[in-house]
Parts: sequence; structure tokens; C-alpha cells
Amino acid sequence: MKVVVVGSGGREHALASVMGRQHEVVVTPGSAGIPGSVATSPEELDADLFVIGPEQPLVDGLADRLRAQGKVVFGPGADGAQLEGSKAWMKDLLVDAGVATAAHKTFSASQLDDALAHLETMPGLYVIKTDGLAAGKGVVVTDSLDEARATVRSYLSGEAFGDAGTTLVIEEGMTGPELSVFVACDGTNAVLFGTAQDHKRIGDGDTGPNTGGMGAYTPVPIAKPMIIDAVMEKAIGPTLRALRARGIEYRGFLYCGLMLTEAGPKVVEYNIRFGDPEAQAILPLLTSDLAKHLLEAASGRLRSTPSFANEASVCVVLASEGYPSAPRTGDVIQGIEAAREVPDVEVFAAGVAAGDDGALRTAGGRVLNVVGRGPDMAAARKAAYAGAAEISWPGLQLRTDIAASAMDA
Repeated sequence: MKVVVVGSGGREHALASVMGRQHEVVVTPGSAGIPGSVATSPEELDADLFVIGPEQPLVDGLADRLRAQGKVVFGPGADGAQLEGSKAWMKDLLVDAGVATAAHKTFSASQLDDALAHLETMPGLYVIKTDGLAAGKGVVVTDSLDEARATVRSYLSGEAFGDAGTTLVIEEGMTGPELSVFVACDGTNAVLFGTAQDHKRIGDGDTGPNTGGMGAYTPVPIAKPMIIDAVMEKAIGPTLRALRARGIEYRGFLYCGLMLTEAGPKVVEYNIRFGDPEAQAILPLLTSDLAKHLLEAASGRLRSTPSFANEASVCVVLASEGYPSAPRTGDVIQGIEAAREVPDVEVFAAGVAAGDDGALRTAGGRVLNVVGRGPDMAAARKAAYAGAAEISWPGLQLRTDIAASAMDA
């Protein structure tokens, strides 16, 4: 089978690497760090299966344009992509579907005073989200009313995230352990593709600003079969039925972000693609044929169930100096091949480019993903950090506590 993967980050590198075990894979636009990368537009390529990695092209309707050409595509159309493209739309659908989620209200730029007044009615732990895409950085969770007010003003004015923030959602704060559940959908049915826990803050101990994700691990100790069954029955199933009721046949990954509250699991939000860096942690453990599963889903006929190695996996993100606010780029990266020689380690390219001298250089905020695997979480962490220790460039940032909490579970 020939597969085209659309995207250029670590998630797409992981998708291509795992499908490349059995199939021919091309990545567009890819990067200098991802084998099989081509500059050709996906609309000008031919393949048996197209897999769209990032959210932006899905929201922009790439899956629809490819399907109009008669191509088989794994990834929702623009209608289903509203689940991530508009948090207000997603929240309305959850309410229609009867899926448990946080109490919330939506405000537009003309409703600044109403939004500020609403904050005054809340008991604390304010959650403010951009309605549109903000590269994983459009969420502020704070117990400070002053910070909440400032956030609302900066979002609705367009100062923080432009048009993506001029409509926002204010939610009640929920407390409890977080869990990410990933499924592949064929429009009617869904199969589990694993669970993971992400580390969003830039610093150890979950300090500093939010990022696109500084690391992830799988499996998650709190993801007991009873909880997963409840999520599939009370969240994923009703969501797919609500989408179909709106005339939307959702074929792609569905990323369900959950909070395990005292009242039971509640959906924090949905994303329309595999998580990044969660994909880099989960997918290398797959022992079945990833492309086969995705082709079935894209064709509306999920038949097989993914299988995974009974191991643990830890992904550590290596980031540029200044990330997430002002990442510095252009630094020469040393030690990638040495890291790949460490037993049980893989390195995925997230934000790299080739310099004029051919050397790989930093070209984004999150630069590399170092993934370690092992029979247990301790072994996987040890491998990941051993691999990360081989890599260097000026100002490199990484967290040293990825998956540390899982060690105590």
C-alpha cells in the first residue's frame, strides 16, 4: 500500500515511521528530519490512503478536497473538524449529545462587559479558552480573578490570538486527574488507540506557561478498563451519534480529553487528530498494521482491532530556547544519531530544517521528540532520558519529570 501522510511535525514522523514498517510512505511537506518527505502538495499526489496529521488543514477542508478527487482519506471533513476548530460548537454538540462536560458560557468581542460580569458570578478556578485554534496555547486556568479578567480582555480584543480569541468560552474549573483517550472512527464505530497523559507546562512540576506539550507517557495507571468502557459508552458513542444527527460522518482520530472528577469522567474537550506528543509515545508500541486500521476507518468499515506491546513508553520533548513565547531557531543540532543508538530509543523530528551546510538546525519551538520504551515505566523513562542526554544545541529546554507521577501510582 502507498500512504501519504500530511504534516511536518513529530506526530507525522511517528505516523510515517510506524506505517513504514509494512508500507511505502510519503510525507508532505515533511521536513529535513523526516525520511520520505516531498514538497509536492497532497492534492497532486496519488496513493491508496491519505492520513492528515495536524488540525489546521482539517479545519481548512483538505480532507473534503481530497475526497472530491476520489481519494481515500483518514481525517474528518471541515464539518466534523469544527469539534476542534470551534470550542463553542463543540460544547453545544456535547450538550446535545448528553455528554458530561464543564458548565460554560460563550462570549464574543462585543460582549466584553458580559464576560467580565460572568466572571464575578463564578466561585473561582476560572478556565478561559479561545474559540478557535491557538496551537495548544489558547487555554488559561487560574484561581486569580485579576488574571481571568486580563485574559478575557486580551482574548476578546484580539491582542493575544487574533481572530481565534475574539470569541471565547468561559468554563467552570474542574478538578481531578486528567486523561487523554484516543480512538479511530469510521463514522459510526470507534476503536481504542490507547491512552496517554500529557505534560503541558514548560517547567518541572507543571510550572510556567502552557505549551503544545513537553512530553507524554503511556499507559496511564488511572485508565482502568471500567473508566475506558464508560468513556466509550457515555462520551465517544453519543458524540458520534450526535455528529451523524447533524449529517456529519466523522472518519478520523478523535482525541478525548477528560477530567476524572468526583462526579465521574467529564469531557474537557475534543481534538480532531492524534495528540502531539501523545502519538509519539503510543504509536511505536503498536504491533498490528496501522495503515490497515486507518484504511478501514477511512473507508467506513472498521473491522480490525489495534494491538499493542505490553510495554511502557515515555516521550520527552526537546524545545528551543525561548519557547513557548519566542523560540530561537537556527541552532545546529548535535547527537541525534547517537541518541538513536541508545537501546529502546527512537527520535522523531518535530521542528527541524537543513542549513546551507546540510546540518540539521532548530526550526521551531518543539524541535525533537525522544521516545523510550521498556517493560515498565521506570525502564522507559530511563531510556528516554538516556537518549535525550546525547542531544544538544545552545539553549535546549526539556522537562526532567516526564512520567514521574506515574512512578508513584
